[in-house]
Amino acid sequence: MQRDRFPPGVAERLKWYVYRLIDPRNGATFYVGKGQGDRVFEHAEGAVSAGKDEDATDLKLQRIKEILVAGLDVAHVIHRHNIEDEHVAYQIEAALIDAYPGLTNKVSGHGSGDYGCRHVEEIVTEYAAQPFEAREPLILISIGQSYVDERRGIYEAVRGVWRINVNRAKHVSLVLAQRRGLVLGAFRPTKWLEATKANFPWLDNDYPDRWGFVGNPAEQETEDLYLGKRVPDEYRTKRAQNPVRFIVPRPSSDPLPTSTTG
Repeated sequence: MQRDRFPPGVAERLKWYVYRLIDPRNGATFYVGKGQGDRVFEHAEGAVSAGKDEDATDLKLQRIKEILVAGLDVAHVIHRHNIEDEHVAYQIEAALIDAYPGLTNKVSGHGSGDYGCRHVEEIVTEYAAQPFEAREPLILISIGQSYVDERRGIYEAVRGVWRINVNRAKHVSLVLAQRRGLVLGAFRPTKWLEATKANFPWLDNDYPDRWGFVGNPAEQETEDLYLGKRVPDEYRTKRAQNPVRFIVPRPSSDPLPTSTTG
């Protein structure tokens, strides 16, 4: 019989933990997560109670239902436990997600965009590059998730759509596209548009709380200042959820650059 909870006293001793869900039919790990208490067992219970519409859009629930229909139970593995800090659990979870391609997780690991798995030569290219120095107010946007298909182009990946303070954005004339810590593009926005299917044909729905822009490549002298340069460490925050950051040039008397999320 499938276990659905820990015996009394066990979960408390585990503290934060990172776990894997495994398909017993082929031994494949299909989901990685973190949690406390009985979280590791809640996915199977959720699959049983999920409606048809939810099941159709959730690969994890589909996989669990297939296992249950076959008369088998999901295998649960606690990969690391006794973790005191949720942030540490996030980092372990992210590393495991990178290590198991083809998972049913809806999102990538926490911080994977900038600090995730990559070839050692990519690491060298990034960290050996010189950091850029902001010469004017600018918007720095991470395109790690939207630049999966390079054929789409850097401009199309960076121009939308984002949760951003559009009134503030309209007063900034430079947008930098960065991926994994390196600046790949520099653009001059000419207009900010609401995130609708009419403005951005690739969207599946309208997103009234998001915005994107149309614009042109920055002039050559500006590209020379930023392209191929490394994003300074002060502008990269591991816990930051928003890929958009407003960067303010450092005054000569200010020892550190300043930035805010937008």
